[in-house]
Amino acid sequence: MTGIDYGRFHELLEQARSAAATDPAGSDARWELLRRFQEEWGYRPAPGGRRQPDAPDEHKQYVANLKAAASAGPADDEPDDVDRSLAVPAALAEWWDLPFNSLADRWEAYETNPVWPPTIRPDPSGYGSSDGLPGGNPFVGPGDDRRVCVFMAENQYCNEWGYPAAHAHLADPQVLVSGVDEEYEPVWVLQSHSVSEFLLQLAVTRLPADYGYVVEEDEADPGVVTRLRTHLRPMGFLPWRELGAHTEYFGGLDVIVAYNTGQGDFPIVAYGRTEEALDRLAATLGLDWADED
Repeated sequence: MTGIDYGRFHELLEQARSAAATDPAGSDARWELLRRFQEEWGYRPAPGGRRQPDAPDEHKQYVANLKAAASAGPADDEPDDVDRSLAVPAALAEWWDLPFNSLADRWEAYETNPVWPPTIRPDPSGYGSSDGLPGGNPFVGPGDDRRVCVFMAENQYCNEWGYPAAHAHLADPQVLVSGVDEEYEPVWVLQSHSVSEFLLQLAVTRLPADYGYVVEEDEADPGVVTRLRTHLRPMGFLPWRELGAHTEYFGGLDVIVAYNTGQGDFPIVAYGRTEEALDRLAATLGLDWADED
């Protein structure tokens, strides 16, 4: 297996951002980075693609019905949670059609609920858990639409990810995540610089745990954290926020390390493409994983 240095991932991500900045309607560079990342960790699209008609499963059928649901209106006597006057960002529509969309193909590895078409918050139907953006928020201007279009949710809908409705016309808008502040008041914070970057980041948070080797540390010794920051490099994403976590991702040779300073069971989780890569990482961080399974 050829070694891959995820310490260089930030450089690749910056190149993809630059390509998107040159052509705001194009997210091909980030899709290519997504394809490569998934392949490096062992994901291969199911034979025939996820829409293979002779081998449907519950989720494949769900995916097949998504676009039909997008074009259907609400029941006559029910309020709609979709504003069909809003555009859908091009990047989100592109992602659903990717032949290597691993969420649609390997949904059980993601533990998230895709939402298509995107639903609005606050939810007129009364089911959606999140509010819209408060007045004076940093994401939209005075007088702009303060609703949020949700396109992904944590398994139990404790967090929802979406983009401002005021930005729905953009090809690849910023992504916000719902949560609560220190006073447990609902709040939206920035999760990713764009929809395509969020979907790449989502794959980074999910697939290594499913395809790679994993070690979890229940303590973050300051010396270990110092060595982590010294010898590995940030992967370039904003901190991942889910279930109270605040997780930074660092990359090295065939390894990715998630360092969480928020809520969660483990402050450090290491993912290796090989067992040998985790052995090297343990030596680098000064940890003993000899007895880890």
